[in-house]
Amino acid sequence: MSERLRNIFATLLLILLAASAFVAGYFTNDFVEMRRGEVTVQTDDADGFGLFWEAWQHVEDNFLGELPTSQELTYGAIRGSIALLGDPYTFFVEPVDREIERQSLQGTFGGVGATVSRPEEGGPVFLEPIPGNPAAEAGILSGDELLAVDGEPITPEMTVQDVANMVRGEKGTIVVLTVIHPGETESVDIEVERGDILIPSVSYRLLRENDQVGYIQLTRFSGESANEIETAVLDLQSQGATQLILDLRGNGGGLLDAAVSVADQFLTDGPILYQQSRGEDERIYEATSETLAPDIPIMILIDGGTASSSEILAGALQDRGRALLVGSTPTFGKGSVQLVYDLSDGSSVHVTASRWLTPERNQLDQQGLSPDVLVTVTQEDIDNGRDAVLNQAVLELQRLVQRDE
Repeated sequence: MSERLRNIFATLLLILLAASAFVAGYFTNDFVEMRRGEVTVQTDDADGFGLFWEAWQHVEDNFLGELPTSQELTYGAIRGSIALLGDPYTFFVEPVDREIERQSLQGTFGGVGATVSRPEEGGPVFLEPIPGNPAAEAGILSGDELLAVDGEPITPEMTVQDVANMVRGEKGTIVVLTVIHPGETESVDIEVERGDILIPSVSYRLLRENDQVGYIQLTRFSGESANEIETAVLDLQSQGATQLILDLRGNGGGLLDAAVSVADQFLTDGPILYQQSRGEDERIYEATSETLAPDIPIMILIDGGTASSSEILAGALQDRGRALLVGSTPTFGKGSVQLVYDLSDGSSVHVTASRWLTPERNQLDQQGLSPDVLVTVTQEDIDNGRDAVLNQAVLELQRLVQRDE
């Protein structure tokens, strides 16, 4: 391996190790100096990598098998270095996965508007068009078997994500999907123009067992979540809802600002959360005086999959007395902020830089939130498809309303 490549590799390791120690994303001159897009190491610590290269030279000279490419070696070294920090939320993301992550958090992406599934490993791949999106308008039907994308066959070795990546692309471009419609034997080629596809984070309905209760499921916090919540609340109220159930079960989080904006829909003034960061004054996120639903009774459904930004929302409404938490288990307990640094090749590093406290200054990280109403879910509930947590939340709303009358 060339000396130049070794120097570049050593520089990358030093930069990423230094990045984990800083909050704002700037490296001090004690470590590196940024000049015209190039990084110049300002320390003699690079010599410490001599042992690494000594060991790797033996691997190169003697290993019986295929050696990794320089990119694979770099990615592996980054992951190994970050693993030394012992923080599960500080990690490295390769370019393709970073782009998918970015699009998901934005709430839209360029695609055809269809979900891709493979019920059996190595088996056929099926499409499910989202109504009102390009795939449905072009003639893709529910249950279509996807055979090829732009003439490239779908193989058993491809993952569902591989296939989804083939279908996605820039808005305005054309993709040809070769499919077999359900009940047919001949394949057809369907041209679909990619567009901006909304990835909804919210679904909602009136409960059939009580049409005064509006049920809202929030699956993640994207850039569109606050607007989606506003639409859901106003629509449910127009249909006669006087109480709300907000389902955060399985919600692993997302954008912090989105969680704050959603909390602001239900709170008037006062703190939503406190954020503590290294080398900075404590930051207070506060609700505004403009509130969408300041008084409507709310129950929040939680479980062990309720994490991160969803714990911010749940903790804020719990501490401020706006909602009771109903669930069979405490929440996950991820109360930290990850800063995302995009790298030159499209990959990124996520670095834990801050931690959160609820309005009552309860720590979320490694502790989580406990239900106000603990529900025991029985095997009989599971066998019969009963949602014991949701049913209990409805009962709690009825008790709350009767108590206030």
